[in-house]
Amino acid sequence: MFIFERVFFMRIISLVPSITETLFDLGLTSDEIIGRTKFCIHPQELVKNVEIIGGTKNLNLDKIKSLKPDLIIANKEENVKEQVEELIKDFKVLVTNVETLEDNYYLIKQLGHIFEKEENAQFFNLKTYEVFDIPKLENRLKVAYLIWKDPYMTVGGDTFISGILDELGFENWFKNQKRYPEIQLEDLKEADLIFLSSEPFPFKEKHISEIHNTCVNQKIMVVDGEAFSWYGSHLAKCGAYYRELLDEIFTGK
Repeated sequence: MFIFERVFFMRIISLVPSITETLFDLGLTSDEIIGRTKFCIHPQELVKNVEIIGGTKNLNLDKIKSLKPDLIIANKEENVKEQVEELIKDFKVLVTNVETLEDNYYLIKQLGHIFEKEENAQFFNLKTYEVFDIPKLENRLKVAYLIWKDPYMTVGGDTFISGILDELGFENWFKNQKRYPEIQLEDLKEADLIFLSSEPFPFKEKHISEIHNTCVNQKIMVVDGEAFSWYGSHLAKCGAYYRELLDEIFTGK
């Protein structure tokens, strides 16, 4: 992650949904955040006033250039390298890379420093650590977390999602694999739990029965993909969801 000195930025474009949400949570306004992707949907009442500059993987570079931003915030994984490199030729670009909860802490701290929102940044960092102050079971349940269908894809041990599973006291069944490997349903038969993420593929309850035809002994659940993959300030708001999820798994409520 690049280190930016504190500078007064008036016109900011965010190419990352979770960072857009974080910027607003830190106290920036739609007068300062002038561009966002179509997937930047939080907070709904504020992002609606911000210009859409394409998707995370298919940015409208001409539109971005026409907005003449002072700073663009991108992400190593979520944005296309060649598009980001094109923007770097003309603009200041902060390229973030968040793989762990510690990375998340420093991201929020850095954004707080850049925009003189240190107090708000500290609030969200402390709240996030409170959310994950969860006792870990000695024998962790092994979870297969699916993000895609046709082909089925899961998450390896070097992903942010895998880190969140670990923080919640689970063990990623595919922790020894890298990034987002393709798998077969037969590969899931030894897992204790199967999580079907609501994004990027929109798994629904109907998909549970399809997978149960092969994985007859596993508990299968649709989970909120944002709670596992959106970094930044979003994690600080997921405490109630995590508690309800854990209660459902361990108590059946």
